[in-house]
Amino acid sequence: MISTDEMPLCEQPDIREPSESAIAMLDQRGTVVGWTQAAERLVGYSAADVVGRSASVVLPSCEEAPTTPEFVEQCRARRGWSGTATVRHRDGHGLRVSLRVSMLWGQGGTVRWLVSVTDIGTASGTPTNGLVRESLLARVPMGIVVRDPQLRCTWVNDTMESHDGISRDRRLGRRFAEVLPGREADTVESAMRQVLRGGPGKVHDHRTWLPSGPHREHTFVASIFRLQDADGRALGVCVISVDLTESRRARDRLAILSEGSTRLGSSLDVMRTSQELANLAVPLLADYVAVDLEQSVPCGEGSPVRVGPAGGRLPVFRRAGLASVRHGIPESPWGRGETVPWPPASPFTDVLRTGRPHLEPVLDTAPGTWIDHDPARSEKIRENGMHSLMVIPIRARHVLLGMVLFVRTTDPGPFQEFDVLLAEELVGRAALALDNARQYVRRHTTALTLQRNLLPRRLKGGTAVETASRYLPADMEHGVGGDWFDVIPLSGARVALVVGDVVGHGINAAATMGRLRTAVRTLADMELPPDELLTRLDDTVQRLAEADADTPDQYPAPLGATCLYAVYDPVTRRCTMARAGHPPPAVVDPQGRVTFPDLPTGTPLGVGLGVPFEAVELELPEGSLLALYTDGLIETRDDDIEEGMRRLGTALAQPSRSLEDLCNRAMETRQGRAPCDDSTLLLVRTRTLSPAQAVCWTLPGDQTAARRARRLAARQLAEWDLEGLADSTKLIVSELVTNAVRHGSGPIGLRLIRHQVLTCEVFDTSTCSPRLRNARTSDENGRGLFLIAQLSRRWGSRSAPGGKVVWAEEDLAPAPVPARALGAAPAHERRPTEATAAGRRSGDARFSP
Repeated sequence: MISTDEMPLCEQPDIREPSESAIAMLDQRGTVVGWTQAAERLVGYSAADVVGRSASVVLPSCEEAPTTPEFVEQCRARRGWSGTATVRHRDGHGLRVSLRVSMLWGQGGTVRWLVSVTDIGTASGTPTNGLVRESLLARVPMGIVVRDPQLRCTWVNDTMESHDGISRDRRLGRRFAEVLPGREADTVESAMRQVLRGGPGKVHDHRTWLPSGPHREHTFVASIFRLQDADGRALGVCVISVDLTESRRARDRLAILSEGSTRLGSSLDVMRTSQELANLAVPLLADYVAVDLEQSVPCGEGSPVRVGPAGGRLPVFRRAGLASVRHGIPESPWGRGETVPWPPASPFTDVLRTGRPHLEPVLDTAPGTWIDHDPARSEKIRENGMHSLMVIPIRARHVLLGMVLFVRTTDPGPFQEFDVLLAEELVGRAALALDNARQYVRRHTTALTLQRNLLPRRLKGGTAVETASRYLPADMEHGVGGDWFDVIPLSGARVALVVGDVVGHGINAAATMGRLRTAVRTLADMELPPDELLTRLDDTVQRLAEADADTPDQYPAPLGATCLYAVYDPVTRRCTMARAGHPPPAVVDPQGRVTFPDLPTGTPLGVGLGVPFEAVELELPEGSLLALYTDGLIETRDDDIEEGMRRLGTALAQPSRSLEDLCNRAMETRQGRAPCDDSTLLLVRTRTLSPAQAVCWTLPGDQTAARRARRLAARQLAEWDLEGLADSTKLIVSELVTNAVRHGSGPIGLRLIRHQVLTCEVFDTSTCSPRLRNARTSDENGRGLFLIAQLSRRWGSRSAPGGKVVWAEEDLAPAPVPARALGAAPAHERRPTEATAAGRRSGDARFSP
């Protein structure tokens, strides 16, 4: 018994050669009249079991399928049938087969049916899907001829005429050699006689030129079977001829798709994937292929191009892949990476507008076509004999990634709809790989941009330190992590050195790191000492954790970050540092001795234990080396931290080398060890300001202090050849000292530092933080700091032992002094009628509580 399912073309089995099939012949009423040994081997029924009996033995007869008479009527209406069926073997088990029923014509218009059955279980093929499978795996047309023992044609199907050009009437009743004489006919008839005498089925290959259609050689395979009656006698032979030209081309093309699925997804490089696409298509599909990508695809930046009508200028495309059967690819006017221009009226713009492929089976090169407006392509088309082309869009997620141009030059056959389907399938697979690569490039570019913006692009150590750095993320795929470092210029030629580490890797850790680095810079601008800065930073981290909690009542998870913050003063050569759970710095003196200072460890940031941070002050010889790093540099899965610190110290124990060389040596200590964390290294070599660059005076806390400060400042500026700054500097120190007299007690300190800028510092015993405000016309206070802000490039204050320091910086090149400032005299030198108002202006509220 047989149960059948007539399946759609897209689910049909693989193309099989007819020599693998079992053959049965039925008369017009559905009775078996001929049987083959292959049929007996497949289903177990001999010729005596089935010949002369109803076709219900081999045709459908069950609840799910039509009865035998109905099935015969279906075959008659369709002139055949094809599909899959489940055949019940004689021993009872089922066989899943591919079944084809073909109509044969005889003398007088009589009809016979030829049934060919192939076991699907033994078939092998290349899986594919969609319209391409529908087109490629549709059953190959078979030419069928049944001949009697004298080899005269008794039955033939309609397909046979398309194979050799011989009509049915001319063929019936004649031998093969009579209608198509020649050596090939004699060879085929000799094979038929061997099969008639009981020999095994024969397969004969031959080549011929079709009488119509494309003028090219075709390859045919003829399979010869012996038909038997119920007694096992030969009724004749059945010859099934198949044109393997297109089927073998289809197999080759399916192999392209199979190989494409593997090769096109193996790289995240869009240029490499584009080139592989071109290489796959040449020469089996086209003689010349060019892959052009929209310019945002390779670089991962820019807005994607949407498929469909679009106004304005055409997008820019760059050539990403090229392949040709000709050496040197003479068909392309542009090389890989070059911009490819397209004329407004061309097949390319049509594809861009519609989003659908364009097919020109015969390329029209007549005058007046789009080719006339594209001289570069026109010349190449005529020089290389381009006669047929396809343009296939590369689409993914409704985004146009590019286009692929397929051209035939040496192959005389034009492109057909079948080729468009195959090209679309191949390009579609490439589109998935290109889109994955594009998404990766965009994410990678975004991550690197984020990392570049979060880390300092150029370290500015000023006159205090010489710097060098290295950063190596554990997440090498995206190149981002949670480590950071910074060098922050402070007032008085000092510099802040920072290194920190956020637990985790990737973009989330980098984003958290960016917030912490910004917070550190903000706190550093407040001129906080290291221990106080870490306390403020710890509070900031806790607030960030609370803000990131999913619900208000959820206990915030700690962010997990460590930090080391140090401030170096090149005037005093003192470095004050504190750490929050971070590894201690390495200090290398000019003689190469390496030490790791015993700093209080401190708790990691955000833990919230309330333990205060402690700062330690060190005096460093000039030319000392200071190394700040993260634990990823010294800690591995195999070694403990102490061993890593020892390796780092050994690498740095040659301070005479350049900082870049020392950085390379330090990072090499990680080679051969799997990175378990991001690695960061900040190297600084300390400098010292000479005594001639900084002068300091102690002034009495009375009304003579401002006059004396102006005189001392003017004299020092003359020694430094900075007389151009005398007027503005005298006004600045006068205002600062006057306010120190008014709001402090005891001696006043005045210091001038010449480095990259001129810094004026005034120390007093008051702990009130000054602030700038806008004074109204009726106010008697609030204008002194406004004057200082106008005269200096920046100003501020910081705490100091026993009081505070207010400072202002000026560029060494003199700037114009406002007329109002030059016309104002110090408060104590003005006439009594002006002294009250002027003194009130000098007594700025910024120095008040």
